[in-house]
Amino acid sequence: MSNRLFESVQLGTLTLENRIVMPPMTRSRASQPGDVANDMMAEYYAQRASAGLIVAEGTQISPMGQGYAWTPGIYSQEQIAGWRKVTDAVHEKNGAIFAQLWHVGRVTHPDNIGGQQPISSSAIKAENVKVFIDNGTDEPGFVDVVEPREMTKEDIQKVIGEYRQAALNAIEAGFDGIELHAANGYLVNQFIDSESNNRTDEYGGSLENRLRFLDEVVASMVEAIGADRVGVRLAPLTTLNGTVDKNPVETYTAAAALLNRHKIVYLHIAEVDWDDAPDTPKSFKQALRDAYHGVLIYAGRYNAEKANQAIEEGLADMIGFGRPFVANPDLPERIKNGYPLAQHDPATLFGGAEKGLTDYPTFEQQ
Repeated sequence: MSNRLFESVQLGTLTLENRIVMPPMTRSRASQPGDVANDMMAEYYAQRASAGLIVAEGTQISPMGQGYAWTPGIYSQEQIAGWRKVTDAVHEKNGAIFAQLWHVGRVTHPDNIGGQQPISSSAIKAENVKVFIDNGTDEPGFVDVVEPREMTKEDIQKVIGEYRQAALNAIEAGFDGIELHAANGYLVNQFIDSESNNRTDEYGGSLENRLRFLDEVVASMVEAIGADRVGVRLAPLTTLNGTVDKNPVETYTAAAALLNRHKIVYLHIAEVDWDDAPDTPKSFKQALRDAYHGVLIYAGRYNAEKANQAIEEGLADMIGFGRPFVANPDLPERIKNGYPLAQHDPATLFGGAEKGLTDYPTFEQQ
């Protein structure tokens, strides 16, 4: 069987070496104060630069956009300079890297956003959702989220402007492009999904209205940096962080068609990836493929065989391998040669220092 993962692929003006994506994964190791990307993070991403594409961890577009302690931002000059270390290190290894632009909306706590009340599409609290705060120790302290306030029209316009500026900042920081985080229950997702949006104005109610915020954010970023440098991540079937849609197939097929009209460079679908989760129906994947004509990326419970099959069937162009990249900096090499994969230590995923971030050896070093 030919291995389609190791064919090159065109992504806008970039020619990528392979079809393996390192998807965004929060690691909460930005330097304090200021939430600044640092040398340790530059080393971590450079170690993994053999991925066809790296999408860096979610980076907040404003102080209000932060959901967890110690995550990096991309709104200050200091943060832009920090990310420049990361992008330079990846480019030195001939890698390609996009920034994931992130506003968590209601998935936060006042302790993470300067004591303010979180904002969302609607004043609906996310049920059974916890975030972690800096409680003065090295261990993240988990707390319940609070009820957000419904965004005003002025708030909406302000946040759209922050997304636009963050896209410009990402290019200034040397990223090859950006990915809008519109998945996993964060702000854009809170507008899209029916059960987290009870607005009665043009941003709520009908499907067209619920997609309006996504539409306007993407339009502003495309106008700022060009469609060939804008990707979007969606999570149609996950119920992460409490967002649920009554009719996800209809909603997300419409979202894919909308993004196709903007001619964005890729659409990144996060599949449900807990152990006994249902597979995304093939009919739905085909509907997404029919609606969106650019590069289609899937990430979820993929191994090399399943990934190859998805590309072979024409349902995907690239595949993201999340957790395997944590403990396997040389993951493409291991997949190519059938080498065994190392397992990551869950205790070191969030916060801390080099341990569990940059100290995993390659197969050759072992």
